[in-house]
Amino acid sequence: MGNPDLYRVVSNGSELEEYGATLLPQLLERAIIHTRQFFRTTGHWENDVAHAKLAQRWGYELVERFLERARQEVPCRPVHLLDSFLFKHYSQPHSCSLQEHLGSPLGRFLDRLLSRAVHSRDAMTALFYHLYGMGQIHVSKILALGPAESQRVYKNYMRWRTNGWSVMIEEEGLKEEDLEDIAEQQRRHPARFEQDAAQLLHRLQTHYRKSEPPHYPCLSRAEWHTLYDGDSGRDYRDWHLSFCRPCLKEVWDLRRPVLDGGPGPRLNLHVRPLDKAAVPECE
Repeated sequence: MGNPDLYRVVSNGSELEEYGATLLPQLLERAIIHTRQFFRTTGHWENDVAHAKLAQRWGYELVERFLERARQEVPCRPVHLLDSFLFKHYSQPHSCSLQEHLGSPLGRFLDRLLSRAVHSRDAMTALFYHLYGMGQIHVSKILALGPAESQRVYKNYMRWRTNGWSVMIEEEGLKEEDLEDIAEQQRRHPARFEQDAAQLLHRLQTHYRKSEPPHYPCLSRAEWHTLYDGDSGRDYRDWHLSFCRPCLKEVWDLRRPVLDGGPGPRLNLHVRPLDKAAVPECE
């Protein structure tokens, strides 16, 4: 039967918020069970570890979307509404498209890279290179780091190149032929590759930014300008900009005069780490 509170009726938006906050673990478990059942029924369950992780991610995202839509349905019994919401979602065509994309070498690489960057400062800093081709000097400039602080960026790149990247590749089980497959797709179909990578990146960044502290939101252009003028929040800029393409573009445009025409934030995927650590100090 579970928690009897799970089956209660909510009468308004405030009660729904309280319901969601209190019973989120139970709602999430329900969504994960539905997702696993869907994977198994449709023959998509092949890897217990990878697909269990994917079911958890999908469950979280679906519960989040459900709680937003449920505001329009009160008064209601949310748990039954959630079951209906999940059933409708999984009965739609192409509802498994994200799982299929993440099963490709490109999807697996990006997923592992971003999940690693949530916990590793080296990986987080290396995102600037892997996604946009930015070297240490470009990262130091866009973050407005001084000489001493920029040395930390160089160390991040060096540690990632010498150890972090290879550990990530081994953990994901990516082989040399997988990396070659990504490079071949990028070389033979550059426009389509960039589009596919951009779509995947948007989905994955949206998911992994849920790990970002709530006081690290997207800022307006004026707020970014104030933040840079105030010379504070370096860790904030670091973490946020590597995970948020729209804000990175905003800051790039804002700081264009001091970037000396360096590479912009256009997606320029590199599957291997930067191979040189010796970069002149940031001016």
